[in-house]
Amino acid sequence: MTALARPTNGRMIGGVCAALARRFGTSATTMRVIFLLSCLLPGPQFLLYIALWIMFPSEGKARQAW
Repeated sequence: MTALARPTNGRMIGGVCAALARRFGTSATTMRVIFLLSCLLPGPQFLLYIALWIMFPSEGKARQAW
C-alpha cells in the first residue's frame, strides 16, 4: 500500500478517487464507479469527498514533506 496523496496525473476532479484506488490497489475507474453508485444512497458522500480533497496532500507537496 502506498501513502495517501492525490496524484498529479490521472485526476478527474480532485484526485481523491485516484488516490484511494492507488492505496487499495484497484483502478481509478473502479473507484469512481463505486463513488457514483454510493451517491445513490442517502448520506454525505459529497461532503466526504470534499473533506478528503482537503485532507489528502497533493503528490508534489507530499514528496517535499519527506
